[in-house]
Amino acid sequence: MVIYLSDRDIIFIMSILQNMEGFELNRSKNALEMLLIDRKNEFRELADSLLPMAPASGGSIKNWEEFILNFCFDVTEAFKTWKGEKTSFPTSALKSITILRQLSRDKTSMNQVSHLLNIAYNIAEEFKVVYRRIE
Repeated sequence: MVIYLSDRDIIFIMSILQNMEGFELNRSKNALEMLLIDRKNEFRELADSLLPMAPASGGSIKNWEEFILNFCFDVTEAFKTWKGEKTSFPTSALKSITILRQLSRDKTSMNQVSHLLNIAYNIAEEFKVVYRRIE
């Protein structure tokens, strides 16, 4: 859960990793740490687009990596809905438009948006693979 105090300050009441369904907290933390070793630049690229008021390089957001990972899972769930693999809910269209709107900010072409969508999808899928390998 996030509470916005101002444009620059964001406080996390609960760890995002604690709220992820189907994932054990300690394994999730380890998987995220391992994923960040290879994918730190991709996380930063998404953070620069999604969190413009709080740069990933030491901004005011605690656990910004968890926030980005949660967003990546949202992109994966939206994609499953788009391709008909998952049942569409009344809020699915709004969630999809919100994802596109967040990623499209300050972009000049659809290629830039699809690049960020691909990064988000790949991060979520790689996280799942790393998570499964950790015991």
